[in-house]
Amino acid sequence: MTAPAQSWTARLAELGVRLPPVAAPVAAYVPAIRTGQLVFTSGQLPFVDGGLRRTGKVGGAVDIEDAAADAKLCALNALAAIDDLVGLDAIARVVRVVGYVASAEGFSGQPRVVNGASEFLGRVFGEAGQHARSAVGVAELPMNAPVEVELTVELR
Repeated sequence: MTAPAQSWTARLAELGVRLPPVAAPVAAYVPAIRTGQLVFTSGQLPFVDGGLRRTGKVGGAVDIEDAAADAKLCALNALAAIDDLVGLDAIARVVRVVGYVASAEGFSGQPRVVNGASEFLGRVFGEAGQHARSAVGVAELPMNAPVEVELTVELR
């Protein structure tokens, strides 16, 4: 993959987006780890200023639009973890996104929720943001979060 015409950091600024501080782990893990030319993030929750933006199940207390916004925030938090580890501009491409959606009984719109992360990554990285993806409905997430997202990126 060739280098972008501008840096990813500059692209975020152009979009009016600032990376938040890296979310502190809530258990025994690190926010991101590098192996070879890949960086894997731990699952990122929709933290804002150290707390969850909202809690509850999607299709219940949380509507799909709010959950998609939370998925975007999770992706942003994942980018912050990557930036802290290797620098955002070291990313060649987004390889994979996995989104977990705390789902109320009968809710089947998990792909629409995780689109919040996927579409955001597409706006930031363009063609280099196209990725493989899973959108998984789960009964519960840590701290009653509505969504959790993890990223795998390839480095230059």
